[in-house]
Amino acid sequence: MSLAQLESQLRPIFLAALGGDAAAYRLFLDTISTRLRGYLRQMLARVGRYEMSETEDVLQETLLALHLSRHTYDPASPVTAWARAIARYKLVDHLRRTGRHASNLPIDDEAYQLAAPDDAASDAKLDLARAMQALPERTRTLIDRVKLQGTSVAEAASATGMTETAAKVAIHRGLQAMAKFLSKRGAKAI
Repeated sequence: MSLAQLESQLRPIFLAALGGDAAAYRLFLDTISTRLRGYLRQMLARVGRYEMSETEDVLQETLLALHLSRHTYDPASPVTAWARAIARYKLVDHLRRTGRHASNLPIDDEAYQLAAPDDAASDAKLDLARAMQALPERTRTLIDRVKLQGTSVAEAASATGMTETAAKVAIHRGLQAMAKFLSKRGAKAI
């Protein structure tokens, strides 16, 4: 599938996801994670030592960053370029943390186009599930309801017996804890 075909497939799905369609969001994450996994695998192989766990760690950081910054997406821009830019920044951050150099990473779309989808057994959902499992049950429930299922904060707060303000704080802290969990996993994988 060419980059243009991928873009024409993903853009309407992502726009529907931004509109609150949880099924579209899951489909977007599944599709983009397959492509990003191939891209990250190729880029890590270019800078030396390559391990599947390293690819998965950077992918999970990227997926979390995509999720947390989805409000920054400009609908006039290609969603694939936006996602790849975030993946590249996460990759560069990872390389800096591990003491490797990113000077020979390409900026153009060629590497992204050539990155074949990777059907490896370790799926992005498993790593996100591990990050979620590290959270307290109530926080996990709130994040699942609000961020994954698309319910309102008020509905999720009511279902968990919390005030709306407390639920917002718990969600925010939970997302921060997930980001910290994933970044620690990235540092330990090396």
